[in-house]
Amino acid sequence: MTPSEQIDALIAGIADWRGATFAAVRKAILEADKEIVEEWKWMGSPVWSRDGIIAVADAHKGKVKLTFQYGASLPDPDQLFNAGLDGNQRRAIDFFEGDKVNARALKALIRAAIEFNQLKKTKKAPTAARKKAPASKSA
Repeated sequence: MTPSEQIDALIAGIADWRGATFAAVRKAILEADKEIVEEWKWMGSPVWSRDGIIAVADAHKGKVKLTFQYGASLPDPDQLFNAGLDGNQRRAIDFFEGDKVNARALKALIRAAIEFNQLKKTKKAPTAARKKAPASKSA
């Protein structure tokens, strides 16, 4: 089973409001960028990546949690983050029964996470200055 099929099955198995919320979150994520990759990690968690992990989602009792790997580094003008606000790296959005998914704002946050991943990746790329030729030996 592919990760996308596993996520389909997970969502289909959630019979209450959390299934619909999870599906709406996933839809917004996938619509944000066509190059996002769905993965299945950590014993059953949907993960979305592009140039690094963007976010992981889980359905918990009473909520759907979407955790952004580098949320603390992302702009959040719509103030979607409402959990993990004291963390140094991650931030999360907890969706509760009756909450509507703000797809426009969520897509903007996803795009900001992709941009962050790409900038981080660029900074880690080796440069010509770092690559030194071996010193020649004199006889």
